[in-house]
Amino acid sequence: MDNDAHPDTVEGLGQFLRARRERLSPTDAGLPSTGRRRVPGLRRDEVAAAAGVSSSYYTRLEQGRELAPSRRVLDAVARVLQLSEEDVLKLYRLARPATRRTKAPARVERVQPHLRQLIETWTRTPAFIIGHAQDILAANRLADTLYADFAQQDNVLRMLFLDPAARAFYRSPERAKLRAVADLQHTAASTPDDPRILELVGELSVRSGEFRTLWARKHTWVPPYEVKRIHHSAVGDLELRHEALTIRSAPGQQLIVLQAEPMSPSADALALLESLSATSAPPQRAPAPDN
Repeated sequence: MDNDAHPDTVEGLGQFLRARRERLSPTDAGLPSTGRRRVPGLRRDEVAAAAGVSSSYYTRLEQGRELAPSRRVLDAVARVLQLSEEDVLKLYRLARPATRRTKAPARVERVQPHLRQLIETWTRTPAFIIGHAQDILAANRLADTLYADFAQQDNVLRMLFLDPAARAFYRSPERAKLRAVADLQHTAASTPDDPRILELVGELSVRSGEFRTLWARKHTWVPPYEVKRIHHSAVGDLELRHEALTIRSAPGQQLIVLQAEPMSPSADALALLESLSATSAPPQRAPAPDN
């Protein structure tokens, strides 16, 4: 008898998820094919990566040991497994059978005024503050001018994967993307239900095949920050030391500082960029997400 004919009480959440996972091929999910597989369908870790949750979390979900999956997680899993509208309703009945669970509280990210004032005083050093999902929460004028080639300065990953300007701006765009994805994976592993990360991963997975491929991999370490080699359309090539400083008073936020070697061509280019920043228009930046 077809499993779909069984009542929900007979077919548990784990059996439901396994059946839907096994009917999809890597190609169906936009993942690279790795040749013949011992078992049909997607692996658990592939579903977890594409849904923006850790492999251990998805395993608990499929084994029925995760008793409070959020709406965001269920929506992400439904998207990855390409569930029909009927299957999505069944997923919700199985995952939330008894009571309606309350939505996780929104994580509001705001930059403290004294930090804004601090970076604004650095007129010769590009600096900006990013949130836990790499949203750009604040930037000084020189950083705005440095990234002026991008259509919208809102999120590091969206700029890297969705804006064509990234290909010309970064001299090593592949390494920059690898680092950003690895950093986001580490954050997602510690907060699997985070609404903003699930939203961002969902958007990038749909709009960028390159992101889907990198996100499906397991990155056990985050590449270290190093000299960033970039090309600015107005001042040419620059080599800038990239430092990320944890803001202890705002967990999840980082202060990014870019510095040129004194008396170097890059320092001269930054000085020219500083003069241009005095007349540049403010960038387009979306309001900080309330997540």
